[in-house]
Amino acid sequence: MAEFIIVFREVLEASLVVGIVYLLIEKTNQAAHFTKLWYGVFASILASILVGFLVIQAKNALGNNSTQALFEAVFLYLTAFLIWYVIFWLSKNVSDKEVLEGQALNAMEISSWGIFFVIFFGILREGFETAIFLISSFSITGTFSYIGFFAGAALAILIGYLIVSQGRKINLQSIFKYTTLLLVFLSAGMIAYGTHEAEEYLVKSEQMDKSEIYRVWDILEPTKSPETGKTLYHPFHDKGSIGSFLKGFFGYNSNPNTLEVVLWFFAMLFGLNMWRRFYF
Repeated sequence: MAEFIIVFREVLEASLVVGIVYLLIEKTNQAAHFTKLWYGVFASILASILVGFLVIQAKNALGNNSTQALFEAVFLYLTAFLIWYVIFWLSKNVSDKEVLEGQALNAMEISSWGIFFVIFFGILREGFETAIFLISSFSITGTFSYIGFFAGAALAILIGYLIVSQGRKINLQSIFKYTTLLLVFLSAGMIAYGTHEAEEYLVKSEQMDKSEIYRVWDILEPTKSPETGKTLYHPFHDKGSIGSFLKGFFGYNSNPNTLEVVLWFFAMLFGLNMWRRFYF
């Protein structure tokens, strides 16, 4: 679910950027710039993949120790703040058609590669955000939904095409309103799980003993099945049938510390308040 929401939002914004510039080139009869436009699209996608690869390599280079836990804690906090910035400020000005067309026209006048840079940096921002958000989501759940990823991308491209090319009346404000609400929950979950990773860092670096940490609740410990020997989890354990979904989307933890719960609560209050102010 998280993969679908993240990819859908970011790819929709990127599709609108490409669509608007494409129609501008067509309308002004400057077909020579189409090649540069597609160069910009493919180059920005490759650059976004490179960003994701470098972040993963940096994380893996730390190994499975306290430093990696600290890296994940800081990374999750930064991702949550980036989500807040994107959904509450940048998305308010998403694909301003007049501004984007003005930038594209100026770029075409300045250089034959101007359109390449307009498209490259316009999409790179979306690609960078997508890579960071998806890596953070994976850090929490340890799983990745390819169905959600490709379904979100396909639907976003289709809607972007209909809006830009076919002139269909689709309420973008409503789409961003509700996907933003879902991202409010996702960002609060990242704050909570980042706090959990900070606890792991303190425990693994022997700055704190696990017995000193107060748990607000602690769902039953996993058990072994006497018949199969498989590990069995309580449904509300964060690896259980219900808990695993809550963990992926809300940052749920089956044995959270006090600070984790408090920060999640205030992150939710902050996000919901900003969402209400922007969309009502």
